[in-house]
Amino acid sequence: MIWFVQVVHYPLFGRVGDTSFCEYEQAHTVRTGWVVGPPMLLELVPAVIAVRVRPEWFSAAAAWIGLGLLAVIWLSTALLQVPLHGRLVERFAERDAARLTATNWIRTVCWTLRSLLLMICLMSRLG
Repeated sequence: MIWFVQVVHYPLFGRVGDTSFCEYEQAHTVRTGWVVGPPMLLELVPAVIAVRVRPEWFSAAAAWIGLGLLAVIWLSTALLQVPLHGRLVERFAERDAARLTATNWIRTVCWTLRSLLLMICLMSRLG
């Protein structure tokens, strides 16, 4: 999902148009919150558990790296993306839309690295 947001969704913000953008962004923010909020919370639970109680095939380093990547994702969301969406709800500014796309690379890279880390751990378990 993060790659869709990064490559398709955010870059298209500029095509919505100034007159309807704030209404669009308000609806977008609410609906997106319902779609991405629960999975983000659900992802956090096993990441925390993996640090405390982990299977033998899942190293402590992998658990801590995975949790660290999630911490970066959550901090980026709270400190960068949420405030930018808040400004975009008030008025469309090309600078804010471009900054949203640029700063979202932090989450895109972290979620991609986290996925690769989990795949490597699972592949080592499978054989």
